[in-house]
Amino acid sequence: MPSPDPSQVDSTAHIIQVALTPVFLLSGIATLLNVFSTRHARIADQVEKLSDRIAERPGDQARLRDLRRRSLALDVAVVIAALGGVAICGAVLTLFLGTLRDAAVASVLFSLFGASIVCTLAALTAFAVEMMLASRTVRTEVAEQQQEEAEGEAGRGAAG
Repeated sequence: MPSPDPSQVDSTAHIIQVALTPVFLLSGIATLLNVFSTRHARIADQVEKLSDRIAERPGDQARLRDLRRRSLALDVAVVIAALGGVAICGAVLTLFLGTLRDAAVASVLFSLFGASIVCTLAALTAFAVEMMLASRTVRTEVAEQQQEEAEGEAGRGAAG
């Protein structure tokens, strides 16, 4: 059995790499969009719960503002990730319609793939902002709860 030509093996490996890379990136973007959607749903549930009792607890206005900021950060993440998905789909379409040897096609392919990577990085940054807002809110709520408990214990100690 004759051994395969090394240049043919390299060419085939390169074609497989070029075809699979966008698929993996698109899969990663879809997973990110799923995570963003889940977090957005949790925020919507919290807003609904707080809205129902806002008349009873005026302090919940600040919590609603925090949730609004988080929702906006997630909106940005979703839009940018979706644009990244569009760019990677454009890169795949360019792969199917053009030949990689043509310099113009290679330039378009590089631009679309690069745009997709930049969008993915920006979406992850917006998501990180949302996570920081969420953790700040949690720390604030815990500190307020601890302060209320300390004041309650001080009040009981002074009465006793």
